[in-house]
Amino acid sequence: MLNALLDRLNRTSLVLQIVMALVLGGLVAWLAPAAAQPASLLGTLFISALKAVAPILVFLLVIAAISNHRPGQETQIKPVIWLYLIGTLAAACVGVAASMLFPSVIHFREAPAAQGVPGAISTVLMNVLKSAFDNPVNALLQANYIGILAWAIALGVALRHANEVTRTVLDDLGKGITRIIQGIIRLAPFGIFGLVVATFSEGGLDALKDYAHLLIVLVGCMLFVALVVNPVIVWTQTRRNPYPLVLTCLRESAVTAFFTRSSAANIPVNLALAEKLKLDEDTYSISIPLGATINMAGAAITISVLSLAAAHTLGIAVDIPTAILLCVLASISACGASGVAGGSLLLIPLACSLFGISNDVAMQVVGVGYVIGVIQDSIETALNSSTDVLFTAAAWRAAQRKAGEEVPRI
Repeated sequence: MLNALLDRLNRTSLVLQIVMALVLGGLVAWLAPAAAQPASLLGTLFISALKAVAPILVFLLVIAAISNHRPGQETQIKPVIWLYLIGTLAAACVGVAASMLFPSVIHFREAPAAQGVPGAISTVLMNVLKSAFDNPVNALLQANYIGILAWAIALGVALRHANEVTRTVLDDLGKGITRIIQGIIRLAPFGIFGLVVATFSEGGLDALKDYAHLLIVLVGCMLFVALVVNPVIVWTQTRRNPYPLVLTCLRESAVTAFFTRSSAANIPVNLALAEKLKLDEDTYSISIPLGATINMAGAAITISVLSLAAAHTLGIAVDIPTAILLCVLASISACGASGVAGGSLLLIPLACSLFGISNDVAMQVVGVGYVIGVIQDSIETALNSSTDVLFTAAAWRAAQRKAGEEVPRI
């Protein structure tokens, strides 16, 4: 009987299972709030399992991909990186424009204590460099993805001269970790059930009422980028209707990223989707882990919108040159944001400093970010993570189009 149940689960769409978990979780939180604590354990274990395996997965996959790369073999890493940067800058511009058209006011609450808040753009860049040269063991322990990528790239290049057996072992290890995570992903409905029960039972959604306008601006910007800006960028590369690809990435990647709230934890989902889309493995095995670190359109929107909301609340006038500078600053800051839940919030004081806003006030803005994080951070991560696959697919299909090859339809 158990085998029959497992077989039925495997044949049922994961998205459908997640929708069922959402509905069931909401009902349990409403009808049996006493069950919130044991149910929330499922969500905690699910997120912990993903975050535990993600660093070593990134490390092994990038090493294997680079070490097994054959000289002269074409990859589309550079075009993908350019799309990441363009997409992040465009998202920052959307956030700034929306904030100036529909200014928000923040009702400040008590903020958490500041922890390692950067004070200047030079500090952010210095922290990125320090992270890149971190001890590899410490980088894995602390989930420092910039350091993990730096060491993985260096070891991958060095191991290109290793014998075939060594490279095969690395490839097999990467595939083994991938299979483990695929098993964890199949348990996503149970984890999401626990997360939904915990969220609703804690009354977190009631706290969002005070920030309805701010949330509408944030969510509106992210939806505009996902459904308008990104499709335009994809069309410039593929010269085809971008929406089948866009909607596939949102359905297959954004749904799980919404609940894990971590671009890094969603890497296995993106790798599976890239394989399903028949993209080049040498490209996506590097571009997707890299995207989890630097492709942060949602973070750029969060930084710019919350910073301008603080400026508007304090009556600070923002001119066009300053707004343009904020777009650039938010984009660079977003690329340095961690690929974990809430990673963009502690970079808000950096953007606030552009308007002369004190760190004490800026940290109250961060506190507001934590209050609305139930929605804001989930949608931000969904946008960030799904775009990793979207831009990788766009670059690869653009290369196929230029080479005169037939581009498969979605």
